[in-house]
Amino acid sequence: MSPEEQLQILKSGVVDLVTEEELLERLKEGRPLNVKLGVDPSRPDLHLGHMVVLRKLRQFQDLGHHVILIIGDFTGMIGDPSGRNETRPMLSEEEIKENARTYAEQAFKVLDPEKTELRYNSEWLGKMTFADVIKLAAKYTVARMLERDDFEKRFKAGIPIAISEFLYPLAQAMDSVAISADVELGGTDQLFNLLVGRKIMEEHGLPRQIVMTMPIIEGTDGKMKMSKSYGNYIAFNDPPNEMFGKLMSIPDSLIIKYMRLLTDIPKEEIDSYEKNMADGNINPRDVKLRLAHWITEFFWGKEAADGAQEEFLRVFSRKELPSEMEEIELSGPENIVDLLVKIGAASSRSEAKRMIFQGAVKLDGLKVNDIKFTVEPDGEKVLRVGKRKFYKLLPGSNA
Repeated sequence: MSPEEQLQILKSGVVDLVTEEELLERLKEGRPLNVKLGVDPSRPDLHLGHMVVLRKLRQFQDLGHHVILIIGDFTGMIGDPSGRNETRPMLSEEEIKENARTYAEQAFKVLDPEKTELRYNSEWLGKMTFADVIKLAAKYTVARMLERDDFEKRFKAGIPIAISEFLYPLAQAMDSVAISADVELGGTDQLFNLLVGRKIMEEHGLPRQIVMTMPIIEGTDGKMKMSKSYGNYIAFNDPPNEMFGKLMSIPDSLIIKYMRLLTDIPKEEIDSYEKNMADGNINPRDVKLRLAHWITEFFWGKEAADGAQEEFLRVFSRKELPSEMEEIELSGPENIVDLLVKIGAASSRSEAKRMIFQGAVKLDGLKVNDIKFTVEPDGEKVLRVGKRKFYKLLPGSNA
């Protein structure tokens, strides 16, 4: 395939390309390009927001280029400030290692493992001395850092910015230096960091990396970007039923965007769905079923996707109970708030109370509105929390 033909494929769906001319020149060199993506293991799961960029990386692989996936086990301890209106809490080394453990396995659900080089940025960042950090910091000014949109907003609003956050883009840039990146990919919120990489590579006498950003998808709430921090994400490792149910919960306004960015559904078919939904000729739920099935099948296979769709229709269309529910034995009477926390349906007592006040907790189909309500172990009951969590409550042997 000619460099021009490769360029047309690679720039499809891209938001920022700095620069197209440089990428074409690099492609004309006729060698595999080093294409970089860095991910910080701030949570144990990759999510569909990562899939947008990973699919573009897979395109590079299919065209014969070399993908380098950098796990930010070092930068993860700083925390990427991109899009944040406050300083991220620092993670411990143990948390980072545990989260990083499964990242490669998850990424290889999209990437070709035979064509992917996996690196950890502690390899080079962990060896830098304090003198090295000072020399690196001298290559970028505070004024330039404050040009960054989220830093500028926080500075004007008087919201604290930690010095470590200024160091993050520089550390990410050193990743590019370490592997001599030809191209670095990221979401649109990463544009500033990626451009810093160009500057620092130049300072080290290396050709500047080409910067390529992909669209950011909103999460299941339809408002905030999909993020592990916001809890609105669909993880690669979500079980089939949960993945399907989360996809069916997205706002109708996101259906076409998800289809275009996350699937290989033919463009003509997506265009048809978009037009027919706009004209009122098709129920958006039916289009969403197609989307949910495609993505669930991609990660779990057709049989699992078929089962997840049937389970969804059973519970949400026919209002039947799930075929399988987690069984909880009650050894005695349980306060509803304590029970929700105990079985993991709520992360804290305050969250449990909030769900009760919002009408999200039902026992045998009836809403539980009283936080002092007691669940008695006097027979089999069904506890429903939110739309997708069901528990079968059983009297224990000591009840």
